[in-house]
Amino acid sequence: MSFFTYKGRSASGELVRGVMEGADSSAVAAQLFTTGITPVETGETRGGREVSASEFFARLSRPPIRTVDLLLFSRQMYALLKAGVPIMRALSGLQESSANPTFREVLGSLRENLDSGRPLSVAMQRQNGVFSPFYTAMVYVGETTGQLEEIFLRMFNHLEFQEAMRNQVKSALRYPIFVIAAMAIAIIVINLFVIPEFAKVYKGFNAELPTITKMLIGFSNFTVASWPFLLAGLIAAVVVFRNYTRTRHGRFAWDKFKLRIPIAGKIVLKATLARFSRSFSLSTRSGVPVMQGLSLVAQTVDNAFIADKVESMREGVERGESVLRTAMHAGIFTPVVMQMVMVGEESGALDDMMEEVAEMYQREVEYELKTLGAQIEPILIVCLGILVLILALGVFLPIWDLGQAALKK
Repeated sequence: MSFFTYKGRSASGELVRGVMEGADSSAVAAQLFTTGITPVETGETRGGREVSASEFFARLSRPPIRTVDLLLFSRQMYALLKAGVPIMRALSGLQESSANPTFREVLGSLRENLDSGRPLSVAMQRQNGVFSPFYTAMVYVGETTGQLEEIFLRMFNHLEFQEAMRNQVKSALRYPIFVIAAMAIAIIVINLFVIPEFAKVYKGFNAELPTITKMLIGFSNFTVASWPFLLAGLIAAVVVFRNYTRTRHGRFAWDKFKLRIPIAGKIVLKATLARFSRSFSLSTRSGVPVMQGLSLVAQTVDNAFIADKVESMREGVERGESVLRTAMHAGIFTPVVMQMVMVGEESGALDDMMEEVAEMYQREVEYELKTLGAQIEPILIVCLGILVLILALGVFLPIWDLGQAALKK
């Protein structure tokens, strides 16, 4: 994603300026149209507005705004608006009760913008990325249709679903990551501290060592002599990788690669498609046109490769093709999903069918996550067994040979 500066006119004719994140200028324009702003000029920039050094350090010391803050905000706004509380009073009450000082400032800024006569969706859009373009678009739809409280409830359910999917994937990957990290630490400790001590013992006997022992001692000597350079190289590789994945091309390549990782790739794909289906269902059900809905949904999937496929679907719909045909060309959905999309288009209940698709993918992800440990454990056990075998043969085989020689004497 890149940042774009824009100028536009609101529905009342007021000149609006700001910075927005998006895939390209057309996606930014689509977001602006959805929030009721007619874009006049857009241009790519390196980031948001410039900040002073004092403001930069102040931001570092402030707690970040988490998904749970947006969840609570959405749920509480729904409850307050449903009870008939005016929006300004609702925001004032939430600002006083918010436990996050950063989010408290955001709520204060929202009130100031509303006092200036701006709609809530435009006020949210001016909060430097706190509210996603999808969130602000849904709020705009709620403002124009008079169903703002219902939109807040739907956004609460939507954010809760996305957070649950992320947490499930993280919890499933925690065990294999821990085992791999433990194995890596064990290899480093053995190479730096254990094998050099054994090498001193072997050297005192002046005996011919097995080939595997020589290889272990040689690798250990290389690690001991070069560990500062290896550490610097590792840090440099991490920095280069992070900078590369922040570029548009790098993030696209990395997100595409993640979907091809054995075992984990299919889980990431299904979780991403579940988010897409739920977001598309929500936008369609809320009255957002299909083309604008696809542009907004492309920014919620959190995967540049899938987002590119969704953008290609939007382009196909702009050419007059059906959602089914564009989804078939995208090549990321299963035949069962294609059939459900076809039924949804023919019956005029595409939002309900996409909701069913999201639930189907969610069930599949939950099943895959439950069996992930059983799928990964054999691989980890085999790798651990190979590591132990190499170390046992390399370290203890010379001791065995020396013991045999001493017994013969």
